[in-house]
Amino acid sequence: MTQQNKTLGEFIINKQSEFKYSSGELTRLINSIRLAGKIVNHEVNKAGLVDILGTAGEENIQGEDQQKLDVYANEVFIKNLVNREIVCGIASEEEDDFIAIQGNNKKNENKYVVLMDPLDGSSNIDVNVSVGTIFSIYRRITPVGTPVTIEDFLQPGKNQVAAGYIVYGTSTMIVYSTGHGVNGFTLNPAIGTYYLSHPNMQFPDKGFIYSVNEGNYVHFPKGVKEYIKYCQEEEDDRPYTSRYIGSLVSDFHRNMIKGGIYFYPSTSKSPNGKLRLLYECNPMAFLAERAGGKASDGFNRILDIKPTELHQRVPFFCGNKDMVETLESFMKKNE
Repeated sequence: MTQQNKTLGEFIINKQSEFKYSSGELTRLINSIRLAGKIVNHEVNKAGLVDILGTAGEENIQGEDQQKLDVYANEVFIKNLVNREIVCGIASEEEDDFIAIQGNNKKNENKYVVLMDPLDGSSNIDVNVSVGTIFSIYRRITPVGTPVTIEDFLQPGKNQVAAGYIVYGTSTMIVYSTGHGVNGFTLNPAIGTYYLSHPNMQFPDKGFIYSVNEGNYVHFPKGVKEYIKYCQEEEDDRPYTSRYIGSLVSDFHRNMIKGGIYFYPSTSKSPNGKLRLLYECNPMAFLAERAGGKASDGFNRILDIKPTELHQRVPFFCGNKDMVETLESFMKKNE
């Protein structure tokens, strides 16, 4: 069987031995995420034909308008994970608090918690721009069989056992890692099966793209402003190309394939940045490092940050290692 003919299910089973806690539980968990992603993908693809666009009339915990597909995707992923009884807890960007899952006889013997952004970039849905799902998996730290606590979710990103995203674009892909490389699988919609299409994904040696919302330029820290000017200078292999979609999954996916840096810094209006550490930054940082890249808050490694709350926000700089390190040098110079 060639690499390209290998399905996601076959790949997961073949790679299970690489995982030190191999018991089949993680395999079933990733399979559940795969199934939920296919259901959400179906709804995203017909969004313009049904009453699924626009806002749901409510705000999430961050005070942002919840899109109808946000709510739908959140419900689909939670339902799939709960009904299959393969996790002991879930935290979602769309939920105020974490969800503790009871097992049979009210005792849950499962070992993993899942944190997720069910539909990243959902403000782009009604203009037909790619959106995605981001997920992060941790091994619980409280005793198995007891109810999960907040401590099971507030772990530094370096403790992740797996992370990934699903991008609902011109083709639907799931990209994930269990710590041994990053692999991408593309959905064949005719038969509903994901096939390995991007084995061992790595950032190119050089990146030439920078992705940032330059509309916030006047509110950026001085170090970020100087780095943007550096990107625009005509010198050596610069100026870099500016590409910004406004959907983290899409921007990250493009930059990992073509080479570049994505950043959402702190601003005078949002001193802690906008992106959520647990649902967006940690899983993307996990993938970036395993693809030869780097992720930072401008001064510190993202995966070393000890979270203090479920919906914590941090500045985020992620992409080619040399590009992130150059940006860090501008930040430190202006600290």
